[in-house]
Amino acid sequence: MGSRMSTAQPGALRRLRALMIKESLQIVRDPSSILIAFVLPPILLFLNGFALSLDVEQLRVGLVLEDDSPEARDFADAFRASRFFEVHMAKDRRELKDDLLRGSLRGLIIVPETFAQDLAQATQAAPVQVITDGSEPNTANFVQNYVQGLWANWLTQWAKDHGQPLSEPTRLVPRMWYNEELISRYFLVPGTIGTVLTLIGTLLTALVVAREWERGTMEAMMATPVGRLELLLGKLLPYYLLGLGSLTFCWVITVTLFGVPFRGSLAALYLVSSVFLVSALALGLFISTVSRNQFVASQAALLAGYLPAFLLSGFVFEIASMPTPIRILTYAVSASYFVPCLQTLFLVGDVWEVLLPNMAGMAIIAAVLLFITLRKTVKRLD
Repeated sequence: MGSRMSTAQPGALRRLRALMIKESLQIVRDPSSILIAFVLPPILLFLNGFALSLDVEQLRVGLVLEDDSPEARDFADAFRASRFFEVHMAKDRRELKDDLLRGSLRGLIIVPETFAQDLAQATQAAPVQVITDGSEPNTANFVQNYVQGLWANWLTQWAKDHGQPLSEPTRLVPRMWYNEELISRYFLVPGTIGTVLTLIGTLLTALVVAREWERGTMEAMMATPVGRLELLLGKLLPYYLLGLGSLTFCWVITVTLFGVPFRGSLAALYLVSSVFLVSALALGLFISTVSRNQFVASQAALLAGYLPAFLLSGFVFEIASMPTPIRILTYAVSASYFVPCLQTLFLVGDVWEVLLPNMAGMAIIAAVLLFITLRKTVKRLD
């Protein structure tokens, strides 16, 4: 009995090693795998890192100076000096009304004729009107908040320069931790790595078994002593190593090109990413096992992998603000656990109180997918 087990185990290891070598050679010979792993990631990182930004600068606004007093001109100079605004000047609001209607301006700031008079009488009031384009609510909020901030700073400085009393209410002094300058790229680019690895892991393995069925090599595999678990591991492990290589490439681009700080450890990054890659690869294997067609498998990988990772991971849209049914759905999306881990590792550090629960969630998803895939993988041709 013992001799049978001892001979069976080396045989299984030999078969697994042979499968891994076969799959590795196939990766090297197949340029699409290299393109997906090392060309697609920088493209997505460049697009999301440079094109996708929540930082709003150079807002095009119209500044209507109905008052030509020194105070009004000084207030206008403060607008022109701000990096947040691209100011278009006018004497009458009717001159800029059509620009606001066409969307070429995002708001109008009206300085009324009584600006200097009102300012001398009550320094606490803001005798300025702000008109924003409500068709884009986020931009309208940016315009309103930026104008209020600029007005408060200018009013404080004006009162100080003129020796005027300025009775201010209680002021909050915010202090931002981990991303002091509130640069959106610092949390968007690490989140992009999560979506990139989801796409790579799911898409690569989704094509593996489906390609075997299309080429007719799966029938030959069925005639060998290779077991179901050996078959899955032989196809998963080479792509797992390829995914780690892609992760390293993404990390280098993120830190060097985009200048995102990395405050965690590489050991924690590879550990967390390893758990996530297993879940992403398991999803791709499940898709390819069920579909048996490369085109169907690739489309299913995009729908079941990339889109949920982009929309439901908290990468762009806050999960807490989603409706309850959608929030429940995010628990089944592995990227919703991985993206917070990446943002924590890059901006905060090795906070295991955050990493460990998310790793557990990814491990559960990976185990469920591997179990279902193993049950679906049968050694028969029907």
